[in-house]
Amino acid sequence: MTEIKELLLSRIRDVADYPEPGVMFKDITPLLADPAAFTALTDALAEIAERTGATKVIGLEARGFILGAPVAVRAGLGFIPVRKAGKLPGATLAQAYDLEYGSAEIEVHAEDLTAGDRVLIVDDVLATGGTAEASVQLIRRAGADVAGLAVLMELGFLSGRARLEPALNGAPLEALLTV
Repeated sequence: MTEIKELLLSRIRDVADYPEPGVMFKDITPLLADPAAFTALTDALAEIAERTGATKVIGLEARGFILGAPVAVRAGLGFIPVRKAGKLPGATLAQAYDLEYGSAEIEVHAEDLTAGDRVLIVDDVLATGGTAEASVQLIRRAGADVAGLAVLMELGFLSGRARLEPALNGAPLEALLTV
């Protein structure tokens, strides 16, 4: 696993002062552009999906789509996008959540999750945990179980794990990298 971590870290670019002064943005586009690194990432996340007994993968808008879809294919599971409010046609379930300055809302198609589904949430970064926590609530409101949360990178200094662990209620939270 150390070799995979080193490969992934070597393909993540730091961009200073983006999107605002004082922020060090972690750009994963070089990782996505490298087929060996992207394959290693997909394989590692698919292994988590298999280990947790997931039956479906949810990807959080937008980079969670990029990571979650190939993970679902690799693991032989269905993929479900969780979108910002107003982006999905038809019947949806919505969940509002608080941001640092204001609030936001995410949605999922109501019929895509059913009782008996075990859902792995996939995203690129765990920061404060707000969107991930809202997705946990959506999954449970749809009658499905949360198999776990898997991310490429956890920004430990933002304490998202502390916020999420009570909501996950014992389901694993796995970060391939912690920065």
